[in-house]
Amino acid sequence: MTIALESHVAGLQASVATIEHHERPEYLDRLAVLRDQVFVLDHMYMSLFTTCGWILRLGVTLALLAWIHPALMLLGLFALPAVGTSSWRPGVERAAEERGAQATRLARHLFMTATTAPPGKEVRVTGIGERLVEKRREAWERWYAPVATARVGSAAWHTLAWAVFGLAYVGAVVFVSSGLRAGPGDVLLVLAAGARLSAYIGATVGEIGFLRGIWLDGSRRMAWLEDYATSLVEDADLPVPERLTDGIRLENVSFAYPGTDKLVLQDVSVRLPAGSVVAVVGENGAGKTTLIKLLCKLYAPSSGRVLVDGADLARMPADDWRARLAGAFQDFFRFEFRARQSVGVGDVPRIDDSPAVGSAIERAGADDVVAQLIAGLETQLGPTWPDGVEVSFGQWQKLALARGFMRDHPLLLVLDEPTAALDAETEHALFERYAAAAHGDGDVALDGAKDGRITILVSHRFSTVRMADLIVVLDGAKLVEVGTHDDLVRAGGQYAELYGIQEAAYR
Repeated sequence: MTIALESHVAGLQASVATIEHHERPEYLDRLAVLRDQVFVLDHMYMSLFTTCGWILRLGVTLALLAWIHPALMLLGLFALPAVGTSSWRPGVERAAEERGAQATRLARHLFMTATTAPPGKEVRVTGIGERLVEKRREAWERWYAPVATARVGSAAWHTLAWAVFGLAYVGAVVFVSSGLRAGPGDVLLVLAAGARLSAYIGATVGEIGFLRGIWLDGSRRMAWLEDYATSLVEDADLPVPERLTDGIRLENVSFAYPGTDKLVLQDVSVRLPAGSVVAVVGENGAGKTTLIKLLCKLYAPSSGRVLVDGADLARMPADDWRARLAGAFQDFFRFEFRARQSVGVGDVPRIDDSPAVGSAIERAGADDVVAQLIAGLETQLGPTWPDGVEVSFGQWQKLALARGFMRDHPLLLVLDEPTAALDAETEHALFERYAAAAHGDGDVALDGAKDGRITILVSHRFSTVRMADLIVVLDGAKLVEVGTHDDLVRAGGQYAELYGIQEAAYR
């Protein structure tokens, strides 16, 4: 059940077309609690049957007490406050835990920063280790302080409820021994049954508390995730075109990330012609990566439209559209699989297709990386795995670039600073080859003229940017210039200024 539930949660998150739930703090808090609860949700089935068993024992015990005297069944009523507090306590404590979920996420992040390999060098060089430990403890205490307060408060009420039952239990013994003047056997039976009754009530309310805290709360969060995933089901009634004839057009597109009113893109209108190479430039924070996210349907515009050959991208199925995308990103993920699979996941149906993987590696100029691996494409990547090897950041980046070239005929090829770790000369040679292929000159597999592919380059190196057919300049969330390199240089605007600064630096 743990495996099934964990897979269900992962599947639900993966089925959501956007990535908003991975970036909104309030969603991350809920998901963090849900991930922790998934591992105990499976116990709810065992708890259900166990609770039935305890209730059966409780019924038999009450029947024995009633056999001595019906008034002794009142012990069950005096146990109700304990039952109530047991079912109430977990909800109070869980609410306190969820309110502090952000702090516990921070504590976990700081712990991973202090104890894992990737940040290890900087942690030691900067000497920040002790500070990480201190800040981690502070974050943990910020989470635990309200949780402890909630636990102490609920425990006080729970103790009071059990005190009520304890007094009733003593009263029952006195009643049988003095009031009824029963024999030693009946007194012993009351003592034994009463002791059993308290144990059975304790176990029953404990299981009820578990069901209340884990089943109801955990299931409620699971239901929230299911409802959230369902609420974002697309109203997709348009097919993705087989090839681009006109291109992609942005009409008055504005976007602000959820939870903020600050526009990252504001009233952007531009046409990206079919079969063209488009460069997107601008200073950090200008909205370049956000524009890429919108084109990949990772987010929907706050206002405006993205049109693909005149059809609204919002009405096309996200999975079908992304099946026609390819690319590599600066913030790529390190898939610690075998090298063949780490590249092959770029086109899952061909993940084990050696010729396809080899072609992608050649296009990315990653042959030298594979040549240095101990077992070639069969090498396990990542030093934490048996026989795994560590590769440099630049080598990881080349493998990520190869992954982006697994699909032969995408409609949109996105290269969002995927070669930042490579030298300028290598980047220029690679992009020069892609630009030539995009116009049908060179690599047949990369030929963009057949499908009208649009290639988008995001780079800070203007020696690369200048080869694009169209250059889009963003500044402060707005589109400020559009044109070819020569046109923009002649215009003497922001692009010309940035180009001049970089050109002077290379002299």
